[in-house]
Amino acid sequence: MTSLFQPLSMRGVTFRNRIGMSPMCQYSSQDGFAHEWHLVHLVSRAVGGVGLVFTEAAAVEPEGRITPADLGIWSDEQVEMLSKITGLLQGAGAVPGVQLAHAGRKASCAKPWEGGKPLAEEQGGWRPIFAPSAIPFDESSPTPEALDSEGIERVKQAFVRAAKRALEAGFQVIEIHAAHGYLLHEFLSPLSNQRSDAYGGSFDNRIRLLIEVVQGVRKTLPESCPLWVRISATDWADGGWDIEQSVLLSQKLKTLGVDVVDCSSGGAVPGVRIPTGLGYQTPFCDRIRHEAAIATAAVGMITSPEQAEHILRTGQADLVLLGRELLRDPYWAHRAARVLNVDSHSYPVQYQRAW
Repeated sequence: MTSLFQPLSMRGVTFRNRIGMSPMCQYSSQDGFAHEWHLVHLVSRAVGGVGLVFTEAAAVEPEGRITPADLGIWSDEQVEMLSKITGLLQGAGAVPGVQLAHAGRKASCAKPWEGGKPLAEEQGGWRPIFAPSAIPFDESSPTPEALDSEGIERVKQAFVRAAKRALEAGFQVIEIHAAHGYLLHEFLSPLSNQRSDAYGGSFDNRIRLLIEVVQGVRKTLPESCPLWVRISATDWADGGWDIEQSVLLSQKLKTLGVDVVDCSSGGAVPGVRIPTGLGYQTPFCDRIRHEAAIATAAVGMITSPEQAEHILRTGQADLVLLGRELLRDPYWAHRAARVLNVDSHSYPVQYQRAW
């Protein structure tokens, strides 16, 4: 059997293959609620054969949204539609996953197709926005408020409550978003965290908030539920977060019951040059997998079945997560099975005549 289509068991969950849909914001919610767009968007990828389907980033509190149209999981009322989606995902053979997030200083912006710039309150945005330090993301961004001790505690509890709602909604994998320049990543990076208290300065202090969030969420989850953390393995900027720190962090996360490190990069500061290309983030995934001895998920410009198979067969990752490629082709997994001559792969009975 190919590596890509080999099942993977993790705690109480079994993925039918090593292909997942990466969290991708749809900017199509109202007041944080999922609706029919999310149902069709997510379930179609499960019908398309992937083993794991992540929602987009779900904000743990209203102030943690990137845009007013972000998905949310801060209210019990948001659980009902999410439950419907998870049921359909499981019915189509995929494991449903949710990414818990807080945008930090990158909150209160317009949708990308509306320019993506910071929104004033009269435009539907909100103030204050929060960060580890009162440092704006860029020259067009408002200056955030540095979280005080009460604010830090509020954020930690928001993640824990969101994890409880995720379980109620039927999600089987929980991922904590600590990448792409959002709040938890902002605490990790010296470029955005210039605090002088217990949450800033040294490596141990900068990782403290993420560690405490992980501890709170892991305690909330049953033993059978995998916990993932997405990180930016490097800021791609001098003096910022880097792969060496990512390895050390991943070693610590493993001891706390984290099952997978989802390896992305960048997003902490604007204007950096990222050497993008096919699989450009996979070397970070490889290093973390071997040096921290923890399972990893590779993401970033993974496009062909042969490329995905090579990543897994050579031991660089345990799973691959596809983003834009699954937007272009919801049935990528079925096509990959054909390309790689996987006889054991099952297709929906309604579609078998096409394959």
